Amino acid sequence: MQAFEATNLYFDQAAALLDLTDNMRTLMITPDRELRVEVAIEMDSGEIGNFIGYRVQHDNARGPFKGGLRYHPHVDQDEARALASLMTWKTAVVDVPFGGGKGGINCDPNKLSRGELERLTRRFVQQIHDFIGPYKDIPAPDVGTDGQVMAWIMNEYAKFDGFRPACVTGKPVEFHGSPGREAATGYGVAIVTREMLGRLKKTVSGTTFAIQGYGNVGSHTARFLHDLGGKIISVSDAYGAIVNTNGIDIKALDEHVTVNRKVVGFKGGDPSTNEQLLTMPVEVLIPAALGGVFDATVANAVQAEVVVEAANGPTWPDADEVFKSRGIHVVPDILANAGGVVVSYFEWVQNLQHFRWTLDQVQREEETRLVESFNKVYELAERKSVSMRTAAFMLAISRVGRARVLGGI
Repeated sequence: MQAFEATNLYFDQAAALLDLTDNMRTLMITPDRELRVEVAIEMDSGEIGNFIGYRVQHDNARGPFKGGLRYHPHVDQDEARALASLMTWKTAVVDVPFGGGKGGINCDPNKLSRGELERLTRRFVQQIHDFIGPYKDIPAPDVGTDGQVMAWIMNEYAKFDGFRPACVTGKPVEFHGSPGREAATGYGVAIVTREMLGRLKKTVSGTTFAIQGYGNVGSHTARFLHDLGGKIISVSDAYGAIVNTNGIDIKALDEHVTVNRKVVGFKGGDPSTNEQLLTMPVEVLIPAALGGVFDATVANAVQAEVVVEAANGPTWPDADEVFKSRGIHVVPDILANAGGVVVSYFEWVQNLQHFRWTLDQVQREEETRLVESFNKVYELAERKSVSMRTAAFMLAISRVGRARVLGGI
């Protein structure tokens, strides 16, 4: 099953409960626009590097397209479609005035020099600048990109349309970014995890966690949960995993990762693997890496009571059914990792107003919006006797559908 097909299956499950007509269903799942561009640059060696870039704009019934750009060898059209669709439902679940977009470049950023990465980014903007902008489509960081890449995008975009800091979010604070944006997704994951545990009559303090992926999202999630008293017993990255049943010293791990760029080799834990991490006996399992982590086989081996999807699309539909049958609580990606787009919205607002909020204000507003959204999804799931994923899609589809009806075709 392809990623876009899986996303649409989740959509269909919710749409059936809402009695959505076939015409409206087709209208809502079909992307508005799909771009595929050649991104050719001169490499440091003097050779020509040819890369393929993508941008899928899924739905803008509720506002401009919004979504990340990822630089990764797995980037392709289907993945971009699936992630753009998820962004449509994610922005609707947390009720920010955006639609869904996604894209990126098929490349391995780890094999590119800083100069090559900058040239690649600027060339990509040259190819798509007519289709993005503060009121059209607003990119943001994703896997393989960061604040520096967003700064290059803003600077290159300005050559075509003047000073428009709101054309992209996730920029460095010193370059018209927002306080709290870098940590926003991880902070949000910690908030919804806290709320989920609260519904189960538990607290973060003393709860055991395993986090797959120690990049931007996973590392910030670990820090916030650790600060709340959580016991992080295993973390991993692309190179491997570490485990310490007594709890990992996150501050010491961060110091190790800063020097070594990977969790492997950390003296405060024993070596393990990503596969072992997913089936570890913990109370909360947080996938925070790439999608497609859980199939039915892995889902049957999971020992956690709660799965919080910090990554986009980590669970295939067959695995989702396993989680349901086993009574494992799943906080879906379109809710769990929505903190990033919430604070992207705040950054966009600040850029349009040319006014900066404080970090306290940003985090306070993020927490308020996420707690409110979590409660709506959880209570709808309880009321309709459906999973939280289905409830989240139902809430999102209702909001996007209403906007479609009010705005007309």
